[in-house]
Amino acid sequence: MTILSIPIRFSALAALILACATPAAAHDFWLQPDVYRVANDATLALTLQVGHGPYRQRSPIAQRRITRFAAIAPDGNEIDLQKFLHTGSSAGDASVPLASSGIYVLSLETDEHAQSHLPAIRFNDYLRAEGLTPALEQRQRTHRTNAEGSERYGRRTKALVRVGAPSASTASVFAKPLGMSLEIVLEQDPWTTPQGAALPVRVFYEGNPLPGALVKFTNLEHDAEPVEMHRTDASGRASFATPDRGNWLLNVIWTKPLPATEEAEFETIFSSLSFGLEPVNR
Repeated sequence: MTILSIPIRFSALAALILACATPAAAHDFWLQPDVYRVANDATLALTLQVGHGPYRQRSPIAQRRITRFAAIAPDGNEIDLQKFLHTGSSAGDASVPLASSGIYVLSLETDEHAQSHLPAIRFNDYLRAEGLTPALEQRQRTHRTNAEGSERYGRRTKALVRVGAPSASTASVFAKPLGMSLEIVLEQDPWTTPQGAALPVRVFYEGNPLPGALVKFTNLEHDAEPVEMHRTDASGRASFATPDRGNWLLNVIWTKPLPATEEAEFETIFSSLSFGLEPVNR
């Protein structure tokens, strides 16, 4: 498989294709904390966000579709947060108490019961824009490039939150995979990496490193289009320039063909990771 780097900016045509080809449900999805750093023993409010640019909004996802909402604490223990969900509330979608100092990994997963059905041209354009080569190749092999495209899909998302002043001994909790079916893992601490230096990430799919996946890096304060996009290499890795401030989103999509007996052609997973950086002297 040829691994390609994608230019830093979407072209206007590519952005138009993506906006037109995907329904609102298929846009970026992430956990959005009110802030990414809080004091000890704080309660953190979060919302679930979907879309980008003018299409960004709070996600209308039903709470019954959320199968996991948890935090990995600085000591590595998992805390079930399901009881703190209140999706659709005026106060946000969750209010999470965080006690110990360190970095927490908040994680949320949904089922794969949502479906998308698109006309052939829009579906093929969507697959190309998102780099979903398994679906493109499958449709070519089965002579279905002129047929309606369909997928069932689910979400996997993580957010990194700092509580107090994290110590070096607990900072690496974010670098360990959580076992999601599609997952982005930061392999280096973005808070200590110099501005402009390489920030490596690794993508795992069904427990294995995933080559050839298109990973996008977006400034959430100016989120109409990504700042950088790269395909993962043979070891599932990609690298981005470390910013010095702001709130950031990494996201990736992957898919696999389903048996002909299934209602949809493909099962697609959307995965993201968000974090926030304060301006610091590095």
